[in-house]
Amino acid sequence: MKIYAKIYRFVSLFIASVFIIILMDNGLRQVNGDKLRALVVDDEDSISTLVSMALRYDGWEVEVAERGSEVLDLVRDFNPNVIVLDIMLPDFDGMQVLSRLRSEGFLVPVLFLTALDSVDDRVKGLTAGGDDYVTKPFSLEELVARLRSLVRRSQVVVEATPDPVLRVGDLVLNEDSYEVERDGEPIELTTTEFELLRYMMRNPRRVLSKAQILDRVWSYDFNGKPSVVELYISYLRRKIDGSGKPKMIHTVRGVGYMLK
Repeated sequence: MKIYAKIYRFVSLFIASVFIIILMDNGLRQVNGDKLRALVVDDEDSISTLVSMALRYDGWEVEVAERGSEVLDLVRDFNPNVIVLDIMLPDFDGMQVLSRLRSEGFLVPVLFLTALDSVDDRVKGLTAGGDDYVTKPFSLEELVARLRSLVRRSQVVVEATPDPVLRVGDLVLNEDSYEVERDGEPIELTTTEFELLRYMMRNPRRVLSKAQILDRVWSYDFNGKPSVVELYISYLRRKIDGSGKPKMIHTVRGVGYMLK
C-alpha cells in the first residue's frame, strides 16, 4: 500500500504540473472584486496539495484543513465561496461536518471529494445537502470547472468586462448589441456560436480545452458529448475564417483551440 501511495502521489503531481502549464486565470471574481476563496478539507496531504495548487494557479485564494473540527472556525474566519470536503476524515465524517455547517446557517456550496464511489454514497451525499459529488481518482480540470460552476450558480461572482466591445485583430464583437463583424463585414451567429466566440475572444492567444469550453458555453449540466465543441468550432470557422481571410481559429492538437 505504501508503494501504491507513492506512485499515486507521483502520478498526481505530474498530472498537476501538466495541467498547470495550460491553466489560465478563470476571470471570475466576487462582486466586490476580490478573488474567489476555497476551503479544501482532506486528511490526505497529496490530495489537498494537488487541489490547492490547481486552484491557486486558477486565481483562487485557498485554505486547507485536515480535520472536520477545524472547519467551522475556518468558515467563520476565511468566509469561503465553496468548500471541497472529503467524507472520510479522522474525527468527524464529511456528512457530520456539512450538517454542522447547515445548522449554523452557513449555506456555502459544498463539493464532496471522496473515494466512496457507489451510487448509494452519491445519493447520500447529495441528499445530505452537498451541492456536487466527485470521486477519487479525479480529473483536476473537471474538479476546478465544477467549482467554478458552483460559485456561478450561487451568484456571488461577476465576470468583469468593462468594455462591451471585444477586439482581436480585425474581428469585433459587441456584447451589448450581440453584433459581430470582421474587417467591417457583419457576421450572423447563432446564440451558441456567439457565446463560444465571446469566450474565445475574452481569452485570445490562450489554448482552451474542450472541458473548459463545455463548462463556460454549455455548463456542466450539459449531458451531450464533448464532440459538440468540435462541431461548433467548425461552424465558427466557416463564418470567421471563410472567404479567403487569414485563419484566426487554430487547433492545438491534443490540447484544445486558440483564437489569434
